[in-house]
Amino acid sequence: MLSIALTVLIGILGGLSVGLQGPIASQMSQRIGSAASSFVVHISGAILSGALVLGLGGENIRNWRSLSWYMLISGAFGVILYLTLNHTMPRLGATTALALIIIGQLAMGIIIDQFGLFGVAVRHVDLVRLAGVLLLIVGGYLIVR
Repeated sequence: MLSIALTVLIGILGGLSVGLQGPIASQMSQRIGSAASSFVVHISGAILSGALVLGLGGENIRNWRSLSWYMLISGAFGVILYLTLNHTMPRLGATTALALIIIGQLAMGIIIDQFGLFGVAVRHVDLVRLAGVLLLIVGGYLIVR
């Protein structure tokens, strides 16, 4: 039970981080431009990641060549996320921008679960999950309007 609670808290921490990064990134992009601010964010993230890898003794970094091509380009999705936040947040506000991101994430999660993509457990779409998606879309609409 403690393991599940810790995992939930870690997930919430990730959401809080995106919630903080969005407005900070938006403000930075207005000062130096979207691509330049993306570069600053990703360089600082690379430095932190490098320090973590070093601190953890390298983990299994030597095996990076065994990764699939799509794993090697997954950082591009971080750039896309960052640039979409830079575009939507100043125009729609933090709540709306984050609601749209969350709706997109959950829609992709449903697709990934349905087909068991990328090695995740298969969780087929059923009426309860469809109702959840519908409620999220309605909630997103209420926030955006």
